[in-house]
Amino acid sequence: MEMATSSQNKRGYHPRVDSLQQSRRASRESSRPRKRVVSQNDAYLFALRVAYLSYLLKPRARRTQNAPAAPRAPQRSSSSIHDLMKDFSLLRDSKSTKFPHGFMAELEKRLTGVIMRREKAPEFHDPAIKRSFGAFLNAFMEQGFKKRMEKDRRVEDLVLIFYSNATKELQKGNIPGDDSWKFLADRHLALFIRLISLILKEGDWSRDRPELSSRLATLENKLLTNDQDLAADPRNGSAIGSTIEVIVPLSFEVKDMPLVQVVARIFRLTDVQVQSDIDKHRSLWTAKAALQDLKTYQTLLNLNSRRTLRSDDFDLEEGYDAWKKSEAPDLAQMIMAIVQSNPELAKSSYNHSIPQLNANASGSEASDSGYSESSRKMSMSEASSYVIDQPVDMSAISSSEASPPIFDREDAFTFIPSDTRAYYRLILSQALGYDLQDETLKASEATAETPALKLLSKQSTELLNEICLRWRLPYVSRIILFLDVIREKFLEQEISLDSLDAAFTFIKEPLPHNKKDANFMSLLLFDPTKWTLQDYALNQQILASLHDALLRDLYDVAQQCYEPKPPSVGPILYVLEHHIYNDPNFSRSPEEIVAFTTQLQEGLREKAFTLYKDYLAKYLPQDQESWQFFDVIELGKAVVTLAQRIQKRYRKNPEIMGANPLTALVETMLPLYSEDARDIVERILHLSAAKGEEVPVEDGFDLYRELVEIRRIHGEALPNIPFAFRIEDLLADFVWRWIKLTESTIIAWVDGAVKQDEFKVRTSTLGLPPTDSERHSVSVIDIFTSFNQTIDRIVQLNWDNDLQYAKFMTALAKVVGDGIARYCEIIEQRFAKEMDRMTPEQEASTTLSRQEKWMQLAKDAWNNKEKIEPFQFFPESFVKLNNIEFAVRQLDKLEKEVNVDACTEVIEKNTPPLSHRQRKVNNYVFTIKIVEAEDLKACDTSGFSDPYVVLADEYQKRLAKTRTIYSNLNPRWDETVDITTQGPLNIIATVWDWDALGDHDYVGRTSIKLDPSHFSDFMPREYWLDLDTQGRLLLRVSMEGERDDIQFYFGKAFRTLKRTERDMARKVTDKLSAYINHCLSRRALKSLLSRGISISSVSSYFNRNRPQQALQAPSQAEITDALKPLFAYFDDNFAIMNQTLTREAMIMVMTRLWKEVLITIESLVVPALSDKPSQQRQLNQQELDIVFKWLQLLFDFFHAVDEETKEENGVPLDILQSPKYFDIKTLNFFYFDSTDSLIRTSERMASATAARQQTQRNRLSAPAALTSMPFGGAAGLLGTPSHRKSKSIMLSRNLGTMRKAKEDKRKEAQADPNDDMILRILRMRPEAERYLRDRSRQKERLAAAAAAEMIVRQSIMAGGGRMTGSLPRR
Repeated sequence: MEMATSSQNKRGYHPRVDSLQQSRRASRESSRPRKRVVSQNDAYLFALRVAYLSYLLKPRARRTQNAPAAPRAPQRSSSSIHDLMKDFSLLRDSKSTKFPHGFMAELEKRLTGVIMRREKAPEFHDPAIKRSFGAFLNAFMEQGFKKRMEKDRRVEDLVLIFYSNATKELQKGNIPGDDSWKFLADRHLALFIRLISLILKEGDWSRDRPELSSRLATLENKLLTNDQDLAADPRNGSAIGSTIEVIVPLSFEVKDMPLVQVVARIFRLTDVQVQSDIDKHRSLWTAKAALQDLKTYQTLLNLNSRRTLRSDDFDLEEGYDAWKKSEAPDLAQMIMAIVQSNPELAKSSYNHSIPQLNANASGSEASDSGYSESSRKMSMSEASSYVIDQPVDMSAISSSEASPPIFDREDAFTFIPSDTRAYYRLILSQALGYDLQDETLKASEATAETPALKLLSKQSTELLNEICLRWRLPYVSRIILFLDVIREKFLEQEISLDSLDAAFTFIKEPLPHNKKDANFMSLLLFDPTKWTLQDYALNQQILASLHDALLRDLYDVAQQCYEPKPPSVGPILYVLEHHIYNDPNFSRSPEEIVAFTTQLQEGLREKAFTLYKDYLAKYLPQDQESWQFFDVIELGKAVVTLAQRIQKRYRKNPEIMGANPLTALVETMLPLYSEDARDIVERILHLSAAKGEEVPVEDGFDLYRELVEIRRIHGEALPNIPFAFRIEDLLADFVWRWIKLTESTIIAWVDGAVKQDEFKVRTSTLGLPPTDSERHSVSVIDIFTSFNQTIDRIVQLNWDNDLQYAKFMTALAKVVGDGIARYCEIIEQRFAKEMDRMTPEQEASTTLSRQEKWMQLAKDAWNNKEKIEPFQFFPESFVKLNNIEFAVRQLDKLEKEVNVDACTEVIEKNTPPLSHRQRKVNNYVFTIKIVEAEDLKACDTSGFSDPYVVLADEYQKRLAKTRTIYSNLNPRWDETVDITTQGPLNIIATVWDWDALGDHDYVGRTSIKLDPSHFSDFMPREYWLDLDTQGRLLLRVSMEGERDDIQFYFGKAFRTLKRTERDMARKVTDKLSAYINHCLSRRALKSLLSRGISISSVSSYFNRNRPQQALQAPSQAEITDALKPLFAYFDDNFAIMNQTLTREAMIMVMTRLWKEVLITIESLVVPALSDKPSQQRQLNQQELDIVFKWLQLLFDFFHAVDEETKEENGVPLDILQSPKYFDIKTLNFFYFDSTDSLIRTSERMASATAARQQTQRNRLSAPAALTSMPFGGAAGLLGTPSHRKSKSIMLSRNLGTMRKAKEDKRKEAQADPNDDMILRILRMRPEAERYLRDRSRQKERLAAAAAAEMIVRQSIMAGGGRMTGSLPRR
């Protein structure tokens, strides 16, 4: 039982109990009767006696009967009202005689009801009564009186005030000497008291104040001693008699004895048997015998007899004194109750000179202990005989008579057995056993804290209380014996754990009638200093026995914790914690708890082991040949599901008495599963390999996910125990197989996506132009969806090996690159086919003869067509261009999601240094840029050619083809192609002249050998290759070793996309370049200055030998008008493009057109760079001014700034202001300088550049780049390192690196000016021929020296490794 902390401190050492248990002192044995076995019949008879005595002492019922009227003078019931009130207050205490709160308001309502004649009782209808009650109500309504009454709450004050007001009212109108009104005053006062009693009863207040109700009834009886009928007229007699109340005599039948019936039920006897026993012993079981028992008990108590408790029965003397003092007032009350029910007993005594009993004697002392108060309150019930109805003259009762010799005999009492504890325990056990089996007994209502329960019925409780009262069992003894019976029932499994909890709760939290009673009981129950030693020892035995039983139950219940629906351990733990461990009388050693925890934890492990064996038998086939990954997965899922269920089940309370079910489970199951999973998987793989079969990849992935989840749980639960094996090492082959399978199908994926694509704009809203997100087709969406799904498949595995994961991503990057390359190849082929289609006029001309074709051309020239129609682009073509632009953005997004840099870092961190390994390169990627040609052979009658270049290998396999440059003997292509080879490769470059009529003409051929050993420094080189006819071709070549590197693969894919995008955009601009060249040609300048021919006339294209007219300076309007046809042509074509192209693609095409414009203007002003003089004439000042004005007009046109909003709608400013744009702008500073001045400026700039390069070589380990390209000669044939940085794959791995490379190139051009433009001007000066030749030789020498120095330095740095074929790793 739970007790106060102060009590616990006091009971730290119990010398009396220890002495009792260890030595069994003789004095203790002699002071207590030996425990004997109590028969059920004896217990029944003593219980029957008490129940029968309760019937005898119960207040008698009253009934009314007619009585003949006898003439008599009215008499008062007492000499004065003050005497009556003195009797009323004889046994008053401070609370029991006060009326409750709220009583005054109810009394006011009832008084008003009497006056208004709303009271149903006829006795209140008399007019005189209404007068008396009205007079009292007037006094009652005074605020001062009501306030005083609500404060004091004394009934005596109400009675006296009513009597005073009634007397005054009844005296009015009576003649002097007439005292009949006094009788009416007594009668009216009796009715007032009856009204008070009715209010208390109807308001359910009489239960809490039994003594007040008893006093009121006694006072009413005294007031009506001579008149029992309040309904009759008190002033008139009756000739035939009156009605009076008489006491109903006892029937002595069992049916009228409630407690006797309870005894019969609990002992399973019939009423006939019990009636027979009562009739047999009725002469002995009398009230007089009960009175004699009490007197004998008083005597034995004073004599310190063994038949009562003695000081040796208590640990402390104070406890015994407190108990003894509490017995005296209880005994006095019980004696008074017996005498009240049998007044004649007061006259039959041994001595007639006993003084009158003082009812308040020892009251203050006894009340301190709580014994007397608790005894009375436990017995206050409707069936209790412990009720005093009226004062009794106790003068004849003596408690100090001499003790007869029979007092020490065991049969000295009639109603009290020799061993009260043993008898009470047996009766309690009988009552509890019966009530538990009684199906008619309703359980208590369930609450939020407690379920519906039933222990003792109300009738059984009343019987037990009456027995304890008569046998003088202390309150604590009753509780301890109750617990002892509960313990016995619990151990015999007659009651549940809930009933055990309810029993403890009942004794700790009783339901007293008021807080004061609860305080008395709590002080007594939780203060062991007032307990008997026997109660204390028995309580310890009860707690120890229950503790052992509960631990056994807890162990059994905990063993079921892994079941799907296990019983809860919460109720057992609750009882242990709140009722056993919190009780200071219970002592336990830490070693016992640790031992139980260890035992429970071991039991849980054994249970987990058994359960795992059951799982093995359930999920794993007996035949090893039938094992599959699915079986391992299902076994793992069962283990994980169980662990998760146990974790969720015990989330709030993870431990049971220190034992953790989840820990026991995972410590047992997870290591077993990890070892078994490893062995099973290895066995499955071995058997599959022996059969020549492969386990499906999906099964491997499912197994990995399950094993990883189990490993996660293993790591959280067992952080210090490693998992049995590395899952990734065992299952990595499944990922490689899946990647290999993906690689083998990627080309088919791409082909299928393109085949199903119609390359149409996807419009979601009819009538509205498509958004940029709708201007690409489904094929590019499909392939990138496939790419993302492919990568997500590995990502979602959450592969827990960074190095392996990085290698997986590297392999997937190669797969993605292959798919993108294939997509670009197909798209570019289809795009080229669409762009190279013939116009309707060209198709018609194919059917004409050669003479008819010439006649048609002459006719068109003669008609002088003013309007040039825009090229009719197919929407499908622009959708393809949009697809490439969309692919670039999607690939950049994919590169960020894959986290390419992190993968590279992981691989480099886990790769040995270069000095410890030799990385053999098998594939080399050569990047060949076809830059330009000069002095080509003229193949057309116009004196020009329409050249294009075809690259092929030594087996005549075409590798690349450039676009066609029309009417140009010094064409510039600037087109790039990648060629992958495993060794030296001979490349043949053939220049052809495009001809719309007949076969294409041969212009010239040259060759170059691509040898990886010549490019071991990985620096770009430029080659001027002489053609076998005339002229030469400039190629820029660079090499990279193809690397198994994720950055390399993404860079290669990006570069493929950007080149495809660039080539497709160039094909678009090529359709417009002819007209650009026509509008921005020298012939257009001449026409503008001569003002004789329209700038848009096509006939001027053929009339080349027309004599020149005198040139005059045109106005600004004429210069602007000269470009209007070109602007209109651009607008017409842009309108067609804008219908399909995205904004990004549109800007890209416009940017490409701007570059064509810059190239055309540059070629108009200066010739290409070379070491030979040019036949091109230098423009005069007028012509140059017109060119620069054209440049500004075109700049503004492509910038497209809105005049109102100032918003830029065209090409961004940073793109328009390119290095070539600034080079053209700077021409104005040098164009008309003298030749000598230009040579001096060139020499000065060359010296500054050489000094700057030397400084860089001294500061950096890498060689400095040369300042300009060579002009030919031996160095040109061997190839010279170029000052231009190659666009390597590693610099193209995402949009960020590509933008950075472009920005670096712009900054380098601005920071390192050169004299190229001056040299190009000097080509138009014949007198500068020698300088150009000398300068070319100087550059060749400097380039050869720089190349040699660079090769030597790199060889020294690499320790010879580069010369042996090993390539550096970025």
